[in-house]
Amino acid sequence: MNTVEHEFLRTAVAQAGPAPQGEAIPWAVDVLRQGVVTGRLPPGTRLSEARVSEALQVSRNTLREAFTVLVGENLLVRVPNRGVSVARPGADDVREIHRVRLALETSALRWSDPAPQPELHAAVEDGRAARGRRDVPGMADANQRFHRGVVELAGSARQNELMSRTLAEMRLVFHSMRQDPSFHEPYIERNARILELFEQGRREESALQMHHYLEASRQQLLDVLEGPASAAAGTR
Repeated sequence: MNTVEHEFLRTAVAQAGPAPQGEAIPWAVDVLRQGVVTGRLPPGTRLSEARVSEALQVSRNTLREAFTVLVGENLLVRVPNRGVSVARPGADDVREIHRVRLALETSALRWSDPAPQPELHAAVEDGRAARGRRDVPGMADANQRFHRGVVELAGSARQNELMSRTLAEMRLVFHSMRQDPSFHEPYIERNARILELFEQGRREESALQMHHYLEASRQQLLDVLEGPASAAAGTR
Protein backbone atom coordinates (compact mmCIF):
# COMPACT_ATOMS: atom_id res chain seq x y z
CA MET A 1 0.00 0.00 0.00
CA ASN A 2 1.60 3.25 -1.11
CA THR A 3 1.37 6.70 0.46
CA VAL A 4 -1.74 7.69 -1.55
CA GLU A 5 -3.77 4.72 -0.32
CA HIS A 6 -2.48 5.14 3.22
CA GLU A 7 -3.48 8.80 3.23
CA PHE A 8 -6.93 7.89 1.88
CA LEU A 9 -7.48 5.58 4.85
CA ARG A 10 -6.33 8.24 7.30
CA THR A 11 -8.65 10.79 5.68
CA ALA A 12 -11.55 8.34 5.69
CA VAL A 13 -11.07 7.71 9.40
CA ALA A 14 -10.89 11.44 10.10
CA GLN A 15 -14.18 11.96 8.24
CA ALA A 16 -15.99 8.95 9.71
CA GLY A 17 -14.75 9.38 13.24
CA PRO A 18 -13.52 6.52 15.42
CA ALA A 19 -15.12 3.10 15.20
CA PRO A 20 -18.32 2.94 17.30
CA GLN A 21 -18.09 0.88 20.46
CA GLY A 22 -18.72 -2.76 19.66
CA GLU A 23 -18.98 -2.12 15.91
CA ALA A 24 -15.34 -1.94 14.90
CA ILE A 25 -15.57 -4.81 12.40
CA PRO A 26 -18.51 -3.51 10.30
CA TRP A 27 -17.05 -0.01 10.54
CA ALA A 28 -13.69 -1.21 9.18
CA VAL A 29 -15.49 -3.19 6.47
CA ASP A 30 -17.38 -0.06 5.38
CA VAL A 31 -14.25 2.10 5.25
CA LEU A 32 -12.31 -0.46 3.22
CA ARG A 33 -15.25 -1.24 0.93
CA GLN A 34 -15.68 2.46 0.18
CA GLY A 35 -12.01 2.70 -0.68
CA VAL A 36 -12.33 -0.19 -3.12
CA VAL A 37 -15.55 0.89 -4.87
CA THR A 38 -14.38 4.49 -5.31
CA GLY A 39 -11.08 3.36 -6.82
CA ARG A 40 -8.98 4.88 -4.06
CA LEU A 41 -7.78 1.34 -3.32
CA PRO A 42 -7.35 0.09 -6.91
CA PRO A 43 -7.20 -3.55 -8.02
CA GLY A 44 -3.97 -5.25 -7.04
CA THR A 45 -3.26 -2.94 -4.08
CA ARG A 46 -1.57 -4.96 -1.36
CA LEU A 47 -3.04 -4.20 2.06
CA SER A 48 -0.39 -4.42 4.73
CA GLU A 49 -2.01 -5.64 7.93
CA ALA A 50 0.29 -3.49 10.05
CA ARG A 51 -0.19 -0.29 8.07
CA VAL A 52 -3.93 -0.66 7.55
CA SER A 53 -4.61 -1.44 11.22
CA GLU A 54 -2.53 1.60 12.18
CA ALA A 55 -4.33 3.84 9.68
CA LEU A 56 -7.78 2.64 10.77
CA GLN A 57 -6.83 2.61 14.44
CA VAL A 58 -8.22 -0.88 14.96
CA SER A 59 -6.62 -4.07 16.27
CA ARG A 60 -5.15 -6.61 13.90
CA ASN A 61 -7.75 -9.16 14.99
CA THR A 62 -10.51 -6.72 14.05
CA LEU A 63 -8.84 -6.05 10.72
CA ARG A 64 -8.50 -9.75 9.95
CA GLU A 65 -12.24 -10.17 10.53
CA ALA A 66 -12.94 -7.22 8.22
CA PHE A 67 -10.65 -8.70 5.57
CA THR A 68 -12.53 -12.01 5.82
CA VAL A 69 -15.86 -10.27 5.17
CA LEU A 70 -14.50 -8.48 2.09
CA VAL A 71 -12.83 -11.63 0.78
CA GLY A 72 -16.29 -13.21 1.00
CA GLU A 73 -17.66 -10.33 -1.09
CA ASN A 74 -14.93 -10.94 -3.72
CA LEU A 75 -13.52 -7.44 -3.19
CA LEU A 76 -10.30 -8.67 -1.59
CA VAL A 77 -8.20 -11.78 -2.14
CA ARG A 78 -6.00 -13.58 0.34
CA VAL A 79 -2.95 -15.34 -1.09
CA PRO A 80 -0.87 -17.66 1.15
CA ASN A 81 2.47 -16.11 2.09
CA ARG A 82 1.57 -12.89 0.26
CA GLY A 83 -1.19 -11.45 2.42
CA VAL A 84 -4.31 -9.60 1.32
CA SER A 85 -4.81 -7.40 -1.71
CA VAL A 86 -7.64 -5.75 -3.61
CA ALA A 87 -9.15 -8.19 -6.12
CA ARG A 88 -8.41 -7.90 -9.80
CA PRO A 89 -11.45 -9.45 -11.51
CA GLY A 90 -10.86 -11.51 -14.62
CA ALA A 91 -12.97 -12.86 -17.46
CA ASP A 92 -14.54 -15.64 -15.37
CA ASP A 93 -15.59 -13.06 -12.78
CA VAL A 94 -17.22 -10.94 -15.49
CA ARG A 95 -19.18 -13.94 -16.74
CA GLU A 96 -20.37 -14.82 -13.24
CA ILE A 97 -21.30 -11.21 -12.40
CA HIS A 98 -23.40 -10.96 -15.54
CA ARG A 99 -25.16 -14.26 -14.85
CA VAL A 100 -26.25 -12.80 -11.52
CA ARG A 101 -27.28 -9.50 -13.08
CA LEU A 102 -29.27 -11.19 -15.83
CA ALA A 103 -31.27 -13.12 -13.24
CA LEU A 104 -31.88 -10.14 -10.96
CA GLU A 105 -32.56 -7.37 -13.44
CA THR A 106 -34.64 -9.17 -16.05
CA SER A 107 -36.85 -10.79 -13.41
CA ALA A 108 -37.41 -7.43 -11.69
CA LEU A 109 -38.61 -5.90 -14.95
CA ARG A 110 -40.66 -8.92 -15.94
CA TRP A 111 -42.59 -9.32 -12.68
CA SER A 112 -42.87 -5.85 -11.14
CA ASP A 113 -45.97 -3.69 -11.56
CA PRO A 114 -45.40 -0.86 -14.05
CA ALA A 115 -45.58 2.58 -12.49
CA PRO A 116 -43.82 5.95 -12.86
CA GLN A 117 -40.22 5.68 -11.70
CA PRO A 118 -38.87 9.16 -10.90
CA GLU A 119 -35.63 7.84 -9.39
CA LEU A 120 -34.83 5.85 -12.51
CA HIS A 121 -35.58 8.90 -14.64
CA ALA A 122 -33.22 10.93 -12.44
CA ALA A 123 -30.47 8.36 -12.98
CA VAL A 124 -30.95 8.55 -16.75
CA GLU A 125 -30.83 12.36 -16.72
CA ASP A 126 -27.75 12.38 -14.50
CA GLY A 127 -26.09 10.01 -16.97
CA ARG A 128 -26.93 12.34 -19.85
CA ALA A 129 -25.56 15.33 -17.94
CA ALA A 130 -22.34 13.45 -17.15
CA ARG A 131 -22.05 12.48 -20.82
CA GLY A 132 -22.30 16.14 -21.78
CA ARG A 133 -19.45 16.95 -19.38
CA ARG A 134 -17.40 13.95 -20.59
CA ASP A 135 -17.46 12.87 -16.96
CA VAL A 136 -16.71 9.14 -17.09
CA PRO A 137 -17.04 8.42 -13.34
CA GLY A 138 -20.29 10.39 -13.36
CA MET A 139 -21.67 8.23 -16.20
CA ALA A 140 -20.61 5.06 -14.37
CA ASP A 141 -22.23 6.24 -11.12
CA ALA A 142 -25.51 7.13 -12.84
CA ASN A 143 -25.53 3.81 -14.65
CA GLN A 144 -25.06 1.85 -11.44
CA ARG A 145 -27.83 3.85 -9.75
CA PHE A 146 -30.15 2.93 -12.61
CA HIS A 147 -29.43 -0.78 -12.37
CA ARG A 148 -29.67 -0.80 -8.59
CA GLY A 149 -33.04 0.93 -8.95
CA VAL A 150 -34.22 -1.70 -11.43
CA VAL A 151 -33.57 -4.48 -8.93
CA GLU A 152 -35.30 -2.46 -6.20
CA LEU A 153 -38.51 -2.72 -8.26
CA ALA A 154 -38.81 -6.30 -7.00
CA GLY A 155 -39.11 -5.12 -3.38
CA SER A 156 -36.76 -7.80 -2.05
CA ALA A 157 -34.21 -6.83 0.60
CA ARG A 158 -32.16 -9.94 -0.16
CA GLN A 159 -32.04 -9.22 -3.85
CA ASN A 160 -31.08 -5.60 -3.12
CA GLU A 161 -28.21 -6.79 -0.93
CA LEU A 162 -26.98 -9.20 -3.59
CA MET A 163 -27.16 -6.47 -6.22
CA SER A 164 -25.20 -4.05 -4.03
CA ARG A 165 -22.45 -6.64 -3.64
CA THR A 166 -22.49 -7.39 -7.35
CA LEU A 167 -22.23 -3.72 -8.29
CA ALA A 168 -19.33 -3.27 -5.87
CA GLU A 169 -17.54 -6.03 -7.76
CA MET A 170 -18.42 -4.33 -11.03
CA ARG A 171 -16.62 -1.22 -9.80
CA LEU A 172 -13.41 -3.23 -9.78
CA VAL A 173 -14.08 -4.42 -13.31
CA PHE A 174 -14.77 -0.87 -14.48
CA HIS A 175 -11.50 0.40 -13.03
CA SER A 176 -9.74 -0.44 -16.31
CA MET A 177 -12.50 1.33 -18.25
CA ARG A 178 -12.68 4.48 -16.18
CA GLN A 179 -11.05 6.81 -18.71
CA ASP A 180 -12.90 5.43 -21.73
CA PRO A 181 -16.17 7.36 -22.26
CA SER A 182 -17.10 5.17 -25.22
CA PHE A 183 -17.76 2.28 -22.86
CA HIS A 184 -20.50 4.01 -20.85
CA GLU A 185 -22.05 6.40 -23.38
CA PRO A 186 -24.12 3.93 -25.47
CA TYR A 187 -25.81 2.47 -22.40
CA ILE A 188 -27.35 5.74 -21.22
CA GLU A 189 -29.99 5.78 -23.96
CA ARG A 190 -30.47 2.04 -23.62
CA ASN A 191 -31.38 2.67 -19.99
CA ALA A 192 -33.90 5.27 -21.13
CA ARG A 193 -35.50 2.84 -23.59
CA ILE A 194 -35.76 0.06 -21.01
CA LEU A 195 -37.45 2.47 -18.60
CA GLU A 196 -39.83 3.72 -21.29
CA LEU A 197 -40.96 0.18 -22.13
CA PHE A 198 -41.41 -0.73 -18.48
CA GLU A 199 -43.54 2.32 -17.71
CA GLN A 200 -45.70 1.58 -20.74
CA GLY A 201 -46.48 -1.82 -19.28
CA ARG A 202 -44.42 -3.64 -21.92
CA ARG A 203 -42.60 -5.61 -19.28
CA GLU A 204 -41.49 -8.56 -21.42
CA GLU A 205 -40.00 -6.23 -24.03
CA SER A 206 -38.27 -4.26 -21.29
CA ALA A 207 -36.79 -7.45 -19.82
CA LEU A 208 -35.65 -8.59 -23.27
CA GLN A 209 -33.96 -5.24 -23.90
CA MET A 210 -32.16 -5.60 -20.56
CA HIS A 211 -31.07 -9.11 -21.52
CA HIS A 212 -29.52 -7.83 -24.78
CA TYR A 213 -27.98 -4.87 -22.90
CA LEU A 214 -26.24 -7.07 -20.35
CA GLU A 215 -25.00 -9.47 -23.01
CA ALA A 216 -23.49 -6.53 -24.91
CA SER A 217 -21.87 -5.17 -21.75
CA ARG A 218 -20.41 -8.57 -20.91
CA GLN A 219 -19.02 -8.95 -24.42
CA GLN A 220 -17.45 -5.50 -24.37
CA LEU A 221 -15.72 -6.20 -21.07
CA LEU A 222 -14.50 -9.60 -22.27
CA ASP A 223 -13.10 -7.96 -25.41
CA VAL A 224 -10.93 -5.81 -23.14
CA LEU A 225 -9.91 -8.64 -20.82
CA GLU A 226 -9.35 -11.43 -23.36
CA GLY A 227 -9.57 -9.96 -26.84
CA PRO A 228 -12.49 -10.40 -29.25
CA ALA A 229 -11.71 -13.99 -30.28
CA SER A 230 -11.44 -15.31 -26.74
CA ALA A 231 -14.53 -13.41 -25.61
CA ALA A 232 -16.60 -14.86 -28.43
CA ALA A 233 -15.46 -18.36 -27.54
CA GLY A 234 -16.38 -17.74 -23.90
CA THR A 235 -20.02 -16.98 -24.75
CA ARG A 236 -20.66 -20.30 -26.44
